[in-house]
Amino acid sequence: MIRSRDLILSCFLVGLTLNASAQQSTPAASAPPPLVGTLAGHPDWPAAKNPGDVDTVDHLVASLYDVVSGPAGQRDWDRFRALFMPDGRLAWIDPESAATKDAPPGNGDAVFLTPDMFMQQNGPYFKTHGFFERSIVKRVEEFGNLVEVWSTKESRDAKDDAQPSSRGIDAFQIVHAHGRFWIASLIFDDERPGVTLPAKYLKKAGL
Repeated sequence: MIRSRDLILSCFLVGLTLNASAQQSTPAASAPPPLVGTLAGHPDWPAAKNPGDVDTVDHLVASLYDVVSGPAGQRDWDRFRALFMPDGRLAWIDPESAATKDAPPGNGDAVFLTPDMFMQQNGPYFKTHGFFERSIVKRVEEFGNLVEVWSTKESRDAKDDAQPSSRGIDAFQIVHAHGRFWIASLIFDDERPGVTLPAKYLKKAGL
């Protein structure tokens, strides 16, 4: 009886040992990959060069205008990129146009670019042309972590030009995440013959 009991106990202890070894050798389940389009999915995306660029909505919008403005020369594209979500977009309106002897009529469209595409397309222009842009009136709507900014802007070829070379509307969609604000999208349209800014977009909301 004693030998039988010892044999049963030995088998039990061996079973516990084997079970423990099996548990140790089984790899832990890996975390699921980050969702496509999220900040976590772009760990190499640059952090803000200046924390003060992204700590408030006003600073974020002002930083966008500041980084693209200046005399002819290189822009700080690292700072520019870091203002946007990795999958952010910039777009401008391509208005309808009448047919001419050289071109068919235009039906109207919108051109959407990533921040990198915008840099590649506009970098050569900034190297040879001055460009200064600022917001003159902003209307802001907020809900949760979503912010909409309707910015009336004006652009000049030189900082001291008496009159702007163009005016228009920049429509920002901004999100708050990871302790800062990000531009998710920016769509803009400018004044042109037959399309001028109404008075309500040239004065502050409520005035």
